[in-house]
This record gives sequence, structure tokens and C-alpha cells, in this order.
Amino acid sequence: MTRVLLIDDHPIILQGCRYILEDAGICELLEASSALAGYRLFRRQRPDMVIVDLALNGSGLAGLALVRRLRAQAARMPILVFSMHADPVIASRALEVGATGYLLKDTSVADLLEAFDKVRRGQPYISHGLALEVALLATRGRPGSMADLTPRELQVLALLAEGKAYGQIADDLGVSYKTVANTCSQLKAKLGATNLAELIHRAIQYLAGSPGGRVA
Repeated sequence: MTRVLLIDDHPIILQGCRYILEDAGICELLEASSALAGYRLFRRQRPDMVIVDLALNGSGLAGLALVRRLRAQAARMPILVFSMHADPVIASRALEVGATGYLLKDTSVADLLEAFDKVRRGQPYISHGLALEVALLATRGRPGSMADLTPRELQVLALLAEGKAYGQIADDLGVSYKTVANTCSQLKAKLGATNLAELIHRAIQYLAGSPGGRVA
């Protein structure tokens, strides 16, 4: 029986995935509701597969950094990202940092089981509606896009889109105010924003206004 670690801060998602996967008779589910708790449980239990959300406990795209950390610890671990973010740039970045597959949360039970089965066997999987867009990203550059942002920059951008101030972002991410300010300066340069208002507008445009996506 496959032992799966599910990391998500939404109780309904945890409960729903547990019922679906256990009813299918394909796994024993371990659960964590934060990146830190998930990482500790991973180190302690060494599951066969990890399913992780990107937006954990209001910390933007903290799941990206977690995926990178898990991949550094287990090079062949199947990792399925289960996310509300439908932006192909975010999906592409998740795959770049180590995810084996990327599945949107507004999916069918059949798609969840298909993604689970493929990723468990080490095969890549991308939600059907995103696959073509992610593939196109690899063939063209987009000036002022999120394609070249680091996981930390994406985290900060997501929190800006939620309307959080620098101080709140620093508290959420456990970093200094200066680190957040410096990251926002880098974001302005990369995204072509001349001031904070423009940067917030771009953050909302990319993370909240993408088709099917939202900041959560």
C-alpha cells in the first residue's frame, strides 16, 4: 500500500482527498496543515509520495520552497502539486523546482485518480487545461512575466496581491522588513513596475486575475 503525505491547510481538501484515495484502496494517508509540519512529517515517516498545495497558511506560494526542499531530500520522490493557481507560469515553476505533476483543485475525481496514478509511478502529469500553455512557455519568452522569478519572489508577489503590507509579509514569511523591501525592488525591476501601486496591480493581474486562478 502506498503511503502518501498530503500537505494542505484546508480541512475539506484533506478530508476529500482522504476519502477518494482510501476508497480507491490505493494509499495510507498522512496529513499536515503547514509547510513546517509537512516537512517534519516527511523526515520522520518517509512516505512513498507527497501531495502538496502551493498556498499554505496565508504565506503566498510557500509550497514552491517546500517542493524544492523535499526534492533536495529525496531525488526520486513522486511529488504532486494540488493547487488553485491556474497560471501556466506558476505551474511551470512548480515543475522546475521539483514537482512531478501539477493538478488543479477544480478537477474531477477521475482526473485526481489519474494524476495520482501517473505521479506515483514517476510519470509527469499536468492538468489537461494547462498542459498546452505550459508547453508554449518553453518555446517563447515573455517580457515582464513571472517566468524568471524565484520562489521567494513569487511568494511575496502573491502576498502583495492579497493586499498585505511589507510588515505583514515579513511576519508571514519569517523574514525581515528589509528583505521584503529588497525583494519588492527586484520584482519592480523584473516586472517593469515603476512604483508599489504598479507592482500590486501586476501581482493581482498575474495571480488573482489569471483564468481559473485566485490567490488563496
